[in-house]
Amino acid sequence: MELLSVTMNDGVMPRSEIEGKDNSSEDKSNYKVVLTGDMVYNSMRMWQGANGISPCNGIVSPAYTVLMPKIPISNGYFAAFFKSPNLINEFRKNSQGMTSDTWNLKYPQIETIKVCIPALSEQNRVADMLRTLERRIAKQAQLVDNLKKYKRGVMQRIFRQLPSQNGTEWTCVRLGDIFKKVSRRNTDGVINNVITNSAEYGLIPQRDFFDKDIAVDGNTANYYVIENGNFVYNPRKSNSAPYGPFNRYTLSEQGIISPLYTCLVLQADISPSYLAWYFKSDAWYRYIYDNGSQGVRHDRVSMTDDLLMGIPVMYPSHVKQLLYADILDMVEARLQATQKTLDLLSKTRDGYMRQLFI
Repeated sequence: MELLSVTMNDGVMPRSEIEGKDNSSEDKSNYKVVLTGDMVYNSMRMWQGANGISPCNGIVSPAYTVLMPKIPISNGYFAAFFKSPNLINEFRKNSQGMTSDTWNLKYPQIETIKVCIPALSEQNRVADMLRTLERRIAKQAQLVDNLKKYKRGVMQRIFRQLPSQNGTEWTCVRLGDIFKKVSRRNTDGVINNVITNSAEYGLIPQRDFFDKDIAVDGNTANYYVIENGNFVYNPRKSNSAPYGPFNRYTLSEQGIISPLYTCLVLQADISPSYLAWYFKSDAWYRYIYDNGSQGVRHDRVSMTDDLLMGIPVMYPSHVKQLLYADILDMVEARLQATQKTLDLLSKTRDGYMRQLFI
């Protein structure tokens, strides 16, 4: 029989769809048989929602617990019910162990948990509603993913062109030819708007990002002062910014930013919006790869000012700069609107889960 696994987010799934191969023991004589409609849960992770109704027949590791219904139930209803916040909290309270790493919800404990359930007809209606909502969320998530891929494709199309491709002439300069470093410090401590440079969200107030200010001891006298239109390079690497985020500050209020970052002021007649997108692309990555060092910390790029100022910046005519920036701005606006709808749908589902399963 097919080997099944229990996942946090997707419930019970064939192991082959998760890992692509079977890494389990050859001797499966002690494995448990699961029938369609059985509830399977990971006793060590039940308090995190590691459970699900099996959509097919199969077998699971002896480490899992398999529950079969004694009365007619709606599989869709109970699949959602077992992941509801209130019931998850009951699973947590009834799990045994000294720490969360050892919490274990065994059958004698889960058997005693009392729940209130509606009639089967009502279960089916709830399941149908949640199923419809989940399908809508899945479609919206796919749309978000497609738009992200489309944006990457548009950026590659623009910033990986050869200098004279399609008759478009490009100019190549050094970063230091068009920017100068910000030198003003917050010596008087007047400015309290601490800014963080995030790969995902750009230059935003630190309090919005961390829900608190984390500037060291509140001493920001050595922080750089930035204004609307300034650019900031953060050498900290991440999956979305493998050589560190390079963003443009768009807020009207002056901000201050850690001296670990490089802050720049544009000195050339080049569209700032175009440059903001250029530095979101990978057009300058090769230079960092060839010239930057890894530094003491593995999560940061270490470069001298001279190397940083040597980053190549390529740009087309002013008309093309504005055109490319407008195109990418429109794609980004559509992506953000689509993501906002997905977030709203997810909050709606979570709200229903809290209200339906009391």
